[in-house]
Amino acid sequence: MQRISQQLSEYDTLDLLQRATSDVLSLIGDDGYPYGVPISYVYADGKLYFHSAKNGHKIDAIRNCDKASFTIIDADDIQPEQFTTFFRSVICFGKIHIIDDEAEKMRTIRLLSERYSPGREEALQHEIDKDFTHMCMISFEIEHITGKEAIELVRAKKNNSSGN
Repeated sequence: MQRISQQLSEYDTLDLLQRATSDVLSLIGDDGYPYGVPISYVYADGKLYFHSAKNGHKIDAIRNCDKASFTIIDADDIQPEQFTTFFRSVICFGKIHIIDDEAEKMRTIRLLSERYSPGREEALQHEIDKDFTHMCMISFEIEHITGKEAIELVRAKKNNSSGN
């Protein structure tokens, strides 16, 4: 990262990874074209987990290349009078694969469900009974991660901490 002063701490980066919901998974698609897809995820055990249908462009891309990146946008506050954007984001790089083990698939389905539909065990079990064989779970092993925010947000934090 060129502007190290804008780098989020490891704590803030992982916190953002735990709570964010606006994100894009990027893969190498057909004919080497980049393919970015918005996708729901859960972060657990130092990995990201996603669900998917068993077939489609995303699955084909994963099968063809196990390298991927994942981008989270936490803040995107356009400041037209300053010709800038107050942003906060995280980018992960790593290896991605389809989970073949059925017990691991079930465990990660439950992790994802608990994040987006907490306490809905009976409804989840109904969905699992209906769709388990038609879906897959995907694991993203993070190899490198960085978080960054606009210099204006860095300065605001410093001003708030020095004013206390």
